[in-house]
Amino acid sequence: MTDFDFLTDVVDSSKVDYGEGPREEHSADWASELIGAGVTPDAVVTPTSTEDVSRVLEACDSRGVPVTPYAAGTALEGHVVPVERGVSLDTTEMDSVVDVRPDDFQVDVQPGVIGTDVDDAVERHGLFYPPLPSSGGISTIGGMIATDAGGMQTVKYGKIGDWVVGLECVLADGSVVRCGGRAEKSSSGYNLKDMVVGSEGTLAVVTEATLRLKGIPDEIRGARALFPDIDSAADAVSDAVRSEVDVAKIELIDDVAARMANEYLGTDLPDTPMVFLEFHANHGVEREVEFAEAVFRQHDVDEFKTASRERMEDLWEIRSELGFAVRSYDPSLHPVQAGDVAVPISRYPEMVKEIKRLGDEYDVLVPVFGHAGDGNVHYAPMADPDDQDQYQRAVEVYERAVERALDLGGTATAEHGIGRGKRHYLEREHGAEAVDVMRRIKDALDPNGTLNPGKVLPDED
Repeated sequence: MTDFDFLTDVVDSSKVDYGEGPREEHSADWASELIGAGVTPDAVVTPTSTEDVSRVLEACDSRGVPVTPYAAGTALEGHVVPVERGVSLDTTEMDSVVDVRPDDFQVDVQPGVIGTDVDDAVERHGLFYPPLPSSGGISTIGGMIATDAGGMQTVKYGKIGDWVVGLECVLADGSVVRCGGRAEKSSSGYNLKDMVVGSEGTLAVVTEATLRLKGIPDEIRGARALFPDIDSAADAVSDAVRSEVDVAKIELIDDVAARMANEYLGTDLPDTPMVFLEFHANHGVEREVEFAEAVFRQHDVDEFKTASRERMEDLWEIRSELGFAVRSYDPSLHPVQAGDVAVPISRYPEMVKEIKRLGDEYDVLVPVFGHAGDGNVHYAPMADPDDQDQYQRAVEVYERAVERALDLGGTATAEHGIGRGKRHYLEREHGAEAVDVMRRIKDALDPNGTLNPGKVLPDED
């Protein structure tokens, strides 16, 4: 058994916690009720600097102690849950906005900064950070980088990784490495920055990030469209994107998800499939709104209404709260896992229809919603955990939907990441040869398997 007193030799004792409560807290995240909690770490370390992280990793790596990076605990695939004991490395106190450079449209932040705090820090300069996910108000920049998260504005602005200019990170042996820089483009050497983005804490721990910003658009408009059925709504979304309507957000919500939102938030959404839209421009935004409406009119839209700024905020709050609404809908029903597939936009209607068809075939309640503009479908097969037959049927809906997404040239995870929950899909999606290359990269950077063991890569046996 390892003696963990070495931790207080490398960082201040106030940053090390052996208490049962904190250790139990760090054995779970949002995914735990879906895919199970992990093991309890032996210690929780809360660094406040790159030097702290470096010293802890060097000491743990040399002693064969696993380290599981932890942030806000909002992950949905068990990324931050230890599968071996060791140290939970909690970066939430590394939460400083280090430097804002408005003339360069850049900001430097530590990994524990909450996403919306970035916007708060740069808003007075007329800037914002476009790719924040729906959970941006409760999740950290470090966690977003670890999963290459996406959000409602991905259709226009791209994912988190597209807005990362440079990273400071610490390897398993404690080495501090700078990946990328401050230039907007570079052809210099291997792109280590993009290798770290999305690696889910298995290759390095990010300790500082340089993020690209954008000017807040002069014109912002919103709209809501109602449809007679989910097929028409999905077809309209696909057509709008393929017609290159310049939309910043385009979110689909089926009638089941709308009902759940109403019950959770006390709202009055119609009990019908709908699409929420938002448009950003510095001029001519009304033309894009009219263009979108014209496309939607070709798909039996029942209603297309623009929304005031206040009503838009209400709509996006509804969309942001859907995850909570699904979990709160019926005390006897729980989502078996958080579905997060994406397919090419031309196959998006087919994917949505297939998920609804599977729900009917297996007699399982399945709310469907998501960032429709980039082909991302969220779905949550619901079941009573005490009803084994119903639960297994819901699991089959979840798994068959993932398989269908892969058949359509899509991905098992658009933005939630692989974590523990989707490791068995990695070879199916990328091929054994590509996964072998991933293993070789992991072995080269972390030969002792110190960083976040049991995540991303499937077991070799």
